[in-house]
Amino acid sequence: MTLEARAGPWTAEAFDAWAERPENADKILELIAGEVVEVPSNPYASSISARISGYLFLYLMNHPIAHLTGEAGGFMVFGDRYAPDVAVVLKSRQAELAQQGYNPVAPDLAVEVDFPSTLESQHDLRRKIGSYLAAGTLLWIVDPQARVVEVYAPGEPTRTVDSTGTLDTLRGVEVLPGFRLAVKDIFPPETPPSAPDPA
Repeated sequence: MTLEARAGPWTAEAFDAWAERPENADKILELIAGEVVEVPSNPYASSISARISGYLFLYLMNHPIAHLTGEAGGFMVFGDRYAPDVAVVLKSRQAELAQQGYNPVAPDLAVEVDFPSTLESQHDLRRKIGSYLAAGTLLWIVDPQARVVEVYAPGEPTRTVDSTGTLDTLRGVEVLPGFRLAVKDIFPPETPPSAPDPA
């Protein structure tokens, strides 16, 4: 949600100083095209992010070639500041992540979970796509309501992968060689399992 009371355009420097103030320590904030946006808490979207992170974590345990961050990890993407739900940065590009503030290197893979999807959230995402692609970032936009993932890769046509398909990390070259993730494994079951019979 855009913070109307603090309407911009904001400079990156002013945003960084404001975001680091103690009263903002528990907020996830983004700077999108000069506007400050607070990312609301969302347990359901977070659970989907955690599933994706889990698969990436297992891959990286066996192939320690990248850093993995969650929804509190912020990144500088040109003059903007983004907080993707999941992100990967190759160690070949950055040996150690920043220990405070927004990471100065854009992610190699960013995952944005759009739930609940609103006109405002879609507008914010559309503004971010171009910057991610210009930075060379592979982007997955996850739509839990439609149970699909939109895949944006620099120089490639947009792909939509449904629950019968598989995600990879191809971005001209492969970000995480051999990593594959079935879209059906991202989402919780559509119908919750029945409680066990107490008898």
